[in-house]
Amino acid sequence: MLNLDTLRHRLVVSCQAPAESPLRGTDYMMAMARAALLGNAAGLRAEGLDDVRALSRLGRPVIGLVKREEDGSPVYITPSVADVRDLCAAGASIVAADVTMRPRRSGEATLALVEAAHRGGALFMADVDSLAAAGEAVAAGADMVSSTLSGYTGRVQSDEPDIALVNTLARSLPVPVFAEGRYRTPEQVERAFAAGAFCVVVGGAITDPLQITRRFVAACPQPVESLPA
Repeated sequence: MLNLDTLRHRLVVSCQAPAESPLRGTDYMMAMARAALLGNAAGLRAEGLDDVRALSRLGRPVIGLVKREEDGSPVYITPSVADVRDLCAAGASIVAADVTMRPRRSGEATLALVEAAHRGGALFMADVDSLAAAGEAVAAGADMVSSTLSGYTGRVQSDEPDIALVNTLARSLPVPVFAEGRYRTPEQVERAFAAGAFCVVVGGAITDPLQITRRFVAACPQPVESLPA
């Protein structure tokens, strides 16, 4: 299994593209990953078996997940034991899954997902939204927790990263805490580490030009609707 010290106080870059992005595709994500590693990222986060399989060949730790919406459950990040097994087989060093208080459609317990990851030779990351969820994840054997889902599970969402949650998790839990979600500036990354983060994961601010462009366009005085065709 991965020695987590390789990620201590380092940056992981999430290489994912939304469905509407022209950059969606394994070849593009591979190029993004190579650029991130040239910039000294310590690891990568990738979605989908094809991307995980490709990026795992680059020789750096890969946090793997699948996103799949299922009827009857809001859980969409690695929602089943079968997904965990597939990610391990694809080469994920760490398998990330939703471990909020929301029920999985399969009814499978977090413990089953954790055990599947360990049997597959991977560590298990719990993507959480609260201290209560993180505590349950640790009790089930999660190797680390991440603040990934803070603000995405019905609670009020902010444009800012939830550094307060990172601090609470770091002070309360015996496992490494990864900071993820809406990190857009180096200053925010510094604050996350000061709050106790073991590692920080940054995605769209580095690898999503569609999102980055929209933020800059929003700062322009002329509305998008009035631009010439």
